[in-house]
Amino acid sequence: MKKQRFWSLSRLLLWGHIVGIVTFYLALWLRTRPPKEERLQQLPPAYQAPFFPEHHPLVSIILPARDEERNIRRCVESLLAQDYDNYEVIVVDDGSTDATPHILDDLLATHPRRNRLYVLRLRDELPEGWAGKPHAIHKGAQEARGSWLLFTDADTWHAPAALSTALARATREQIDMLSYGTQQELPGFWEKVVMPLAYMGIMMQYPPRKINDPLSSIALANGQFILIRRSVYDILGGYARPDLRDTLIDDRDLAHIVKWSGFRLRMFDGRDLVHARMYRGLRDTWRGWLKNAFLGSRGGNAFTLLQLIGLPMISIVPFLLPLLLWIRWLGTRLVPGKEQTGTFPPCTKITPAELGAVTLLELLPLLAYKNWVDRELRVPWYYAFTFPLAGAIFEGIVAQSAWRVLTGRGVDWRGRRYFKTKA
Repeated sequence: MKKQRFWSLSRLLLWGHIVGIVTFYLALWLRTRPPKEERLQQLPPAYQAPFFPEHHPLVSIILPARDEERNIRRCVESLLAQDYDNYEVIVVDDGSTDATPHILDDLLATHPRRNRLYVLRLRDELPEGWAGKPHAIHKGAQEARGSWLLFTDADTWHAPAALSTALARATREQIDMLSYGTQQELPGFWEKVVMPLAYMGIMMQYPPRKINDPLSSIALANGQFILIRRSVYDILGGYARPDLRDTLIDDRDLAHIVKWSGFRLRMFDGRDLVHARMYRGLRDTWRGWLKNAFLGSRGGNAFTLLQLIGLPMISIVPFLLPLLLWIRWLGTRLVPGKEQTGTFPPCTKITPAELGAVTLLELLPLLAYKNWVDRELRVPWYYAFTFPLAGAIFEGIVAQSAWRVLTGRGVDWRGRRYFKTKA
């Protein structure tokens, strides 16, 4: 009988994949975890007066809103409840067709702090060459009187100390643009499944330590909370700049301009200060990430192709491969003549001990990293086992997002279609 080789092609492929999985998640952890010396600290619950100048600067909070009847009241009420004593709230109603205008009218008429609230209603069609949100923020900034501008989204809730804490930190550390990482509210099943994988993708491409490193070219901000000096915004030209007018990734692109122009950009952990519920259900989640998945990628077409190939390898195969190997091994136990050996046919020759090692090495690094991400997002531990489902969903989102942009079909958002191409 011919002697069988231990290292068959199938075994080489198997162990090559295992080494790849272990290396990927180890590298991802080292890349994305905040370093101890620069960990994004949770900020204090209220500002410290000594950090401010004698005259508290006026802050203009600019909130673009289009068809936000589900969120607008909670958001505006939280903004009007800030413990800072010198601010104004400018809501830019960007042609809403739902109940948003009526809710704003009610707040203007009944809220105890209605004197701080101003509603700017955009009636005209969106000008050529503009995307909706940059245009709304631009219009709001034109009305703003503050020496600081705070941009936020209608799906957010702000703790009373959110503004004062951010302004204190920016003043103390001479920061030109400060952004918060926010607590994501994920009450539904699909949000808990999809958002951790989205979070992983963002951190992989935009590591927090690189964002806060002035020597790194990587820049990112979270549009749910961006505090910027008015002087810096004006020097840069704001969203009226030709390269920002039509952006669909307005927060990231503004952060790039700020950092590349030599101003100081910082991002902090503000999860106890600002909450956001971005999407509701699978359809809403799919549509939301469809807008950003391709255009928000740093690596261009080549990286998108790598994503489409690699995403199943790091999210689906690690669960599927050990299962298939165990099924095949159990099947050989029923084949006459194989009861005593408990191995695959000679061409593969995988033993139960090796199967156990395969299962452990495939799943342990994945589940460890996924558990860390889930804890950061306050997702129950058992959702780690929905990771293959999340991978399949995001595979579809990335593929459709790339296809719609590259074929010129455009992406839809808030009742408008944009034909932005990859920069």
